[in-house]
Amino acid sequence: MRQNSYDESASLYIIPTPIGNLDDITVRALKVLEMVDFVLCEDTRETGKLLNSFKLRKKLISCHEYNEENIKEKVVLELKSGKNIGLVTDQGTPIISDPGYIIVKEVIKEGINVISLPGATAFVPALTSSGIEPSKFLFYGFLNAKDSKQRKELESLKNLKYTIIFYESVHRIKDTLKNMLEIFGDRVISLNREISKIHEEILRDNISNIIDKVDGLKGEFVIVVEGNKDVVDYSYLSVLDHVKLYVNDGMDEKDAIKLVAKERNVAKSIIYKEYHNNK
Repeated sequence: MRQNSYDESASLYIIPTPIGNLDDITVRALKVLEMVDFVLCEDTRETGKLLNSFKLRKKLISCHEYNEENIKEKVVLELKSGKNIGLVTDQGTPIISDPGYIIVKEVIKEGINVISLPGATAFVPALTSSGIEPSKFLFYGFLNAKDSKQRKELESLKNLKYTIIFYESVHRIKDTLKNMLEIFGDRVISLNREISKIHEEILRDNISNIIDKVDGLKGEFVIVVEGNKDVVDYSYLSVLDHVKLYVNDGMDEKDAIKLVAKERNVAKSIIYKEYHNNK
């Protein structure tokens, strides 16, 4: 349903741009870029080069993580006046590990139309070319750059049974793989480098066999990691039956409650209370 309560032509267009190969831009994206009144972009120099490649001339306004909050009201006023606005990032789809969310949220709040075009993004080709189970996956994006925080993030993800997709920079790729090996175990991964660019490369193997192969590699990376195949699903059991499962095997009741709490990712006090209330 169209949400625009202002000029029917006034919309914010989210426009994906090529992540490497210029031929990946869509015909629709070019038409919209030609139609809009101006373009919000992460880096005016990068977007300027892109537009020049297609002989397009547009007014460019800088929109990045440090100024989104400051310009969102101006963007809304321009849309209310009937102007069409394009939103791009340096490469790929805006908002996916890139700026744009604050602007889009504000525009939606004001009841103005937002149209997102399908197009280039790195994690989809990385997943489909990985050979790793694609039916259920989590796109996580960038992990925290600080080692201790990154490890906590990985710990929170290690028991997920579905495929997880990460972005990582060349400066942190080896340390990130080391943390994954230690916390996730030696899982199968697909490491994609420079997707759609001249030096595009995919490494598919266990983490331990890939770590030493990243030395000297350049570019941006997408890591596709298989899910945890060792996690047992106990969701079909009640808390009482879950605890009894271990108690009947000889485990101390207290230790059984602690283990169930960990496996269900629930506070031990909650498991304790539910177990004893239904015992």
